[in-house]
Amino acid sequence: MAFVTDVKLAANGRMVLPQAVREAMGVSGETRIIVTVDGPEVRLSPIANVVTKLQALYRENVRDDADAASFLEERRADDIDTEDAKA
Repeated sequence: MAFVTDVKLAANGRMVLPQAVREAMGVSGETRIIVTVDGPEVRLSPIANVVTKLQALYRENVRDDADAASFLEERRADDIDTEDAKA
């Protein structure tokens, strides 16, 4: 659902997102939102949407779905190899 609306920017820089905008974004109550500035344009995205997109991007590009402990173990081994090569 795409639509255009205007909002008033207060002197202190605050603005209120109209209910229709909040509903279209799927947010309610107190919610953190990502603000992306691209030149004179601003895009508002709920954090949950951004996280979902990043998770999908990760799943598309991951080669070996290792857990954090395995990742850290590999990095430590790489560091030891690097130190041994310097010695």
